[in-house]
Amino acid sequence: MWLYYAIGSAVFAGITSIIAKVGMKKTDSDLATAIRTIVVLICSCVMVRMVGSYETIHSISKRSFEFLILSGLATGASWLCYFKALQLGDVNKVAPIDKSSTVLTMLLAFLFLGEQLTPYRIAAMVAIGIGTYMMITKQKTSKRSKSKAWLIYAILSAVFASLTAILAKIGIDGVESNLGTAIRTFVVLIMAWLIVFVKGKQKELKYMTFKSGIFICLSGLTTGLSWLCYYRALQMGEASVVVPIDKLSIVLTVIFSSVFLKEHLSKKAFAGLVLIVAGTMLLLI
Repeated sequence: MWLYYAIGSAVFAGITSIIAKVGMKKTDSDLATAIRTIVVLICSCVMVRMVGSYETIHSISKRSFEFLILSGLATGASWLCYFKALQLGDVNKVAPIDKSSTVLTMLLAFLFLGEQLTPYRIAAMVAIGIGTYMMITKQKTSKRSKSKAWLIYAILSAVFASLTAILAKIGIDGVESNLGTAIRTFVVLIMAWLIVFVKGKQKELKYMTFKSGIFICLSGLTTGLSWLCYYRALQMGEASVVVPIDKLSIVLTVIFSSVFLKEHLSKKAFAGLVLIVAGTMLLLI
């Protein structure tokens, strides 16, 4: 069952990047992230209510709470960096770097969770790493991507995303996945709005268009659905396999960015995408 949840997570995650990109055209990325998180938290709370897991919150151990909070902080940092990079750069360049967190996650899972590094997994890591490099180098870029600021934010997003998966895997042990997701999302919400108010960006709410608001909320909805699937899969399967399958969302992201945002891949970048997909499929062997 974990495989179906992981695939569902990938589908919703692939849609999220495109919707968020459209919503952030005229909206600050930090403010957009804070608004999206409200929608994600609502989705999480609805699911918690539906399955009745809120009654088990008192039975969560102190250790699980601590790791869920740390995972939430890492998620918040990853989101803020990712959507800033997405606002500054092209989707088909930012997404591959964010998805490269797969390699780091597999290494961390080996070091801290005791998950095995088989020959197939090592080959997969190499393929994903090379594929990512091919997708982000020497591509035709838009004017937005000429600045390298997006690259720094995208790399930080990948690092924090890797930490998120490992911390969540530890924290969600013995915790109903929907409840764990809601706790983490609440932490992200506090973090995101603190940053908005510290930077004084809440004033920009009055300049946000109705269209931007709708797309930002929709991206929050798809993120919420992706998370609910992802952390259910993470609870049932190994992090070193679940995370790469989730990262296959890059295929949908690239397709949608080409169709709706007119961002096209070079032949080299396409070859890199094929390598990333091939590396991910190796993990299922």
